[in-house]
Amino acid sequence: MLPSESDLQLLFAHLNNQHFSGEIPAHRIAYNARFSNMAGRITYKPPLIELSTKHFEKNPEALEGTLLHEMIHAWLFARGKDPGHGAPFKRKMRELGLTSIYHDLGSAAPRKESTRRFILRCDQCKLELLRKRRPPANVSCGRCSRRTYDPRYKLRVFEIVETRELEEQVRAAQERPRHFWEKWRP
Repeated sequence: MLPSESDLQLLFAHLNNQHFSGEIPAHRIAYNARFSNMAGRITYKPPLIELSTKHFEKNPEALEGTLLHEMIHAWLFARGKDPGHGAPFKRKMRELGLTSIYHDLGSAAPRKESTRRFILRCDQCKLELLRKRRPPANVSCGRCSRRTYDPRYKLRVFEIVETRELEEQVRAAQERPRHFWEKWRP
């Protein structure tokens, strides 16, 4: 069972006083159930630290280390230093007993995997992209239009409505001779 967000706020205050002498400005601590590829994230305006519920339901012991990781970013930012994973960040991590800048929790599977898929196609350059989410109405090809929407290169959107397994067809193709003359060779 994960701690409540109010308990996370208390943990943040405790860790801030214990390891950072209270130098980190107040941040709201919240869970984000959408995170699949990251365990935590910090934003500075508004000051917010988000933690993945999917990762910490499986690894609750890693929650405090991840919160400390995000707090180091906040501490460096508050001191006017580069909040990235540079030398000051790594020095503070070693001081706190953290071993890696990576959270090492892997990616978490979505709770409910959607079967919807979309193909985006550019008629100009023939680029095709597979997407899980339906794109916005006004989206153009990044190759052809560069950085801004251009209606001349609008991507056509196709929803995939049926999928079939091709295993039987692939097996049958592998059993067939590769060249038409091979069936007559001795």
